[in-house]
Amino acid sequence: MRKITLLSLALAAVTALGGPVAAQSGQFSPAVIVNDSVITQYELDQRILFLQLLRAPGDPAEEARKGLIDDRLRSQAAEQMDISLTAEQIQTGMAEFASRANLETEQFLEAIGQGGVSPESFRDFVSSGLAWREVVRTRFGGPRITITDAEIDRAMSVVAQRGSGPRVLLSEIILPLEPTTAADTRDLALELAETVRSETAFANAARTYSAAPSRDQGGQLGWMPLTNLPPQARQVVAQMGNGQVSPPIPLGNAIALFRLRGIQQGGEIAASNITLDYAQYLIPGGRSAEALAEAERVRGKVDTCDDLYKVARGKPAEQLLRDTMPASRVPADIAAELARMDRNDTSVALTRGNALVFLMLCNRSATIAEGTDPTVPVTVAAEDLPEGTPAINPELGFGRGPSRAQIREELTNQRLAGLAEGYLAELRANAIIITP
Repeated sequence: MRKITLLSLALAAVTALGGPVAAQSGQFSPAVIVNDSVITQYELDQRILFLQLLRAPGDPAEEARKGLIDDRLRSQAAEQMDISLTAEQIQTGMAEFASRANLETEQFLEAIGQGGVSPESFRDFVSSGLAWREVVRTRFGGPRITITDAEIDRAMSVVAQRGSGPRVLLSEIILPLEPTTAADTRDLALELAETVRSETAFANAARTYSAAPSRDQGGQLGWMPLTNLPPQARQVVAQMGNGQVSPPIPLGNAIALFRLRGIQQGGEIAASNITLDYAQYLIPGGRSAEALAEAERVRGKVDTCDDLYKVARGKPAEQLLRDTMPASRVPADIAAELARMDRNDTSVALTRGNALVFLMLCNRSATIAEGTDPTVPVTVAAEDLPEGTPAINPELGFGRGPSRAQIREELTNQRLAGLAEGYLAELRANAIIITP
């Protein structure tokens, strides 16, 4: 029987648990009352045991009490919104939670049972978390959360330290989640996590099952900043050792498996890893007074590089040039000028032939994996692979760093988490909580 060595990974995605334990005197006496809903001493003792098994930080008794109160508030909010869960949803949620410890549900239940935590406790805990997830989606999802292109640019920028810190060498398997096959996909992810331990086995599985462009290379990626990965994946990969395969990691519209092949502690962002997005608007007349006056007029009309397209409307296509490339490939005179500029800054220090160059820095980022070329499009042509192999999706995988779609999802999840915590704090403030 495998010991509970990875359960701490699961704790990062959750906050609490509830349920019964061994019979003892007074175990069903009230410990806390939350809006007329009783938390028994039985449940509190169970929670304490569970947190101790997880080696959770903080005082187990205090964290257990706080967690159970929050669970009651979450469940009450779900009930008020007529949100209920099916048995299949609960079973799937239990399997997902157990998979974070690289265990199947029955193995997980056996492991926590050895520590005195009952299956009913685990089921109730999962149910509370799933119901709360639906509450948050119903209350805050949809059009209430809008992530702008400017927010995505900032999240991918060097200023946001995207690209700093440790760098990792990974192989990936990305399994897209479709509503009709989600359960089968999760089962496959669990099976692969248990069976594809060697690099050869992992590479074969990537070629057969992965929907990421990296499957052509057996899932292998170049060196990349750990910050290229979404938070839930960073947390797991950061705790892995060389040759280790991660448990299945939910990524919204996909499930990911990673195999760690190397890690460097890194630090500051190396110039060779920086990618520049910049625009050149060519104004006829060189450095003439007329051209400089036109540059001032343009500067007054643009806040971002996208605004230049309006300025250039009706002009020859070659008058507005926009490029995204590694800093090492940018022409030396332009690179020197861009080095002095912040995002959305402009310069008129350069000329090209008889044209004044209105230069604008659109973005400076460090999300491109080493060994990839952002100017080469990802091939999405169908391949002669076994029946059922998912089509390549260029939005999945992390070979070139996170896509804009992935960053949008990450920012949306962060916004949802903030709104959810605020709502829970409001429920706490309005609740009647009594400790007998």
